[in-house]
Amino acid sequence: MRSFSRYAALASIACTLMAGSLLAQEGNETNRKISGGGITVPGWQGKVDDSASKAGETVNDAKLSQEGKTLHVTTGPAITYWNPKNVAKGDYTVSATFTEPKFMNLNTHPHPYGIVIAGNSMGTDQQSYIYCAAYGNGNFIVRGFGPEAFQLNGRREANDAVHKAAGPGQPVTQEIAMQVKGDKVSCIINGTPVKTFEKSELVTAGKLKSTDGVYGIRFAHNTDATVSNLKITKP
Repeated sequence: MRSFSRYAALASIACTLMAGSLLAQEGNETNRKISGGGITVPGWQGKVDDSASKAGETVNDAKLSQEGKTLHVTTGPAITYWNPKNVAKGDYTVSATFTEPKFMNLNTHPHPYGIVIAGNSMGTDQQSYIYCAAYGNGNFIVRGFGPEAFQLNGRREANDAVHKAAGPGQPVTQEIAMQVKGDKVSCIINGTPVKTFEKSELVTAGKLKSTDGVYGIRFAHNTDATVSNLKITKP
């Protein structure tokens, strides 16, 4: 019994160290600089995260381009893109199809991408918004800025609705949406609401100014994916 307890304790320590090592790896991964970066899609704007900005990185270290009706994003630093003309008010659903042609093509672990809504004061140091993003390994995250970052489901959460790539270098596609309906705000992935919040929980000091606002897309650092059929649907 004593040997088993010692083994269990050692196993627990090993798991803790492994998890800590993984988190350190995620935090320490260097942002790539994308050749020919910048925004070439008419009307669109972008802003890198504050940590990247403080390191001297800009929108020119990531790339937003358009191929037909499909947006192509390659990062670089973590970044949010939007077109100021894309505004959602009242009850609405903003959705798009995200395709990672080669899972983990530019990184050593999965990185998320997804839909942004409720954008206000975008591009300034007082911007606020919320996003729902998927990872190609079955996880998702709901997070916001108001203007400081705030977490809504921890660092990440697994859900069977989120598609998983067969392996690194393999394609994975996610249908991602954010819905505002009545007093609820939902993150919907591949047709399944994976997280729902009370609007009053989100529109409050230090979080969102309103659920009305600009919508767009959000990509973590060192990620390469496309976005198609970005749209707003009203009830």
